[in-house]
Amino acid sequence: MKINISTDALKWFHEEMEADKGDKIRFYARYGGASPMHEAFSLGVTKDTPFEPSVTLMHEDIMFFIEERDEWYFNGHDLYVTFNDQSNELEYSYKKS
Repeated sequence: MKINISTDALKWFHEEMEADKGDKIRFYARYGGASPMHEAFSLGVTKDTPFEPSVTLMHEDIMFFIEERDEWYFNGHDLYVTFNDQSNELEYSYKKS
């Protein structure tokens, strides 16, 4: 399993979440919403401190990570984070590892 962040998505993290060098950003399974992966669950994102990270990506000295306890959500898929210019929001897609 891998995390992939597009250049435009990285810019969004800098601007909207005020992400800077040394910050740590977690992707996690949250109850509510819907996703192509699971009904009643969607992907959340927050600044956080890693506890038991299973997947990490360093990009411009920012750590993006997924905790072991959230691996079930991805079901063996890689996470792709891109930015949609029309909706002005992040988009998540999943591809089998």
